[in-house]
Amino acid sequence: MPDADWFEYQYNPRKSVLNASAIIDGWRRRSALVLGRMMPMSDLKYGSHPREALDLFRVPGATSTLVFIHGGYWRSLSKLETAFIAEPFIKAGISVALINYPLCPDVTVPHIRESVLISFAYLCSKVLSKAEQQTIVVSGHSAGGHLAAAHATLHWARRGLAATPFKAIVSLSGVFDVEPLISTSINADIRLTPEAARSLNLLVAQPVAGVKLLAAVGGEEPEEFHRQSRDLVANWKIAALGYSIVPDTNHFTIVEAFADASHPLHKSVLALLGH
Repeated sequence: MPDADWFEYQYNPRKSVLNASAIIDGWRRRSALVLGRMMPMSDLKYGSHPREALDLFRVPGATSTLVFIHGGYWRSLSKLETAFIAEPFIKAGISVALINYPLCPDVTVPHIRESVLISFAYLCSKVLSKAEQQTIVVSGHSAGGHLAAAHATLHWARRGLAATPFKAIVSLSGVFDVEPLISTSINADIRLTPEAARSLNLLVAQPVAGVKLLAAVGGEEPEEFHRQSRDLVANWKIAALGYSIVPDTNHFTIVEAFADASHPLHKSVLALLGH
């Protein structure tokens, strides 16, 4: 059995990326500029919690939408830090929705997952035009990668939507079996029990038919992040682009590659969006 230090290094990105705070500060600066220039429809409320809100950068005439769910291990960050990812997609003619959600320890991880699923149903039924819903890709980073993948395990027809209301899931550095997090300092905030972890395990879930999956991981990330994405692709056995290693990126800089119009990762997501 690995010791506590092993779990901490493998699963706490701030142990393997020592300049993580500086990278996120750069995200904040870039995002503030994008929010100032592009002025989305902001803080559209999908629930009663103060953080249950989303922003939509609407592109006139768009026939596709990217949904992005921020990371932060269910306990930090918001849509504001990652607004910068929207700009290259907007320039390509794609509407972009950024999802906020409540955080631990104020709420539990199962609460967050349900909150984010509710946000998608609200987005489709109340906000997006029929044209914008023609091609939807649900994406997310880290904890957001888990939350994005959870969309593929829900019976959406029971919530009044099409059985498969999105074309693909894109996960950046996701964690899909959360039980190892119990052995990390992160669990002081997210408070997972073995029972809750089992209920959240996406590796044993069944995805809806017809959805594609891209599970991308930074080449410089610890092995457990790679294993988690490999296992998701192997276990789901769906029409998948599969597990993709993004060279020369870590747990945080992979988000910058996602938002770089010249990067192969960004171009792969554009192709899923029909561009």
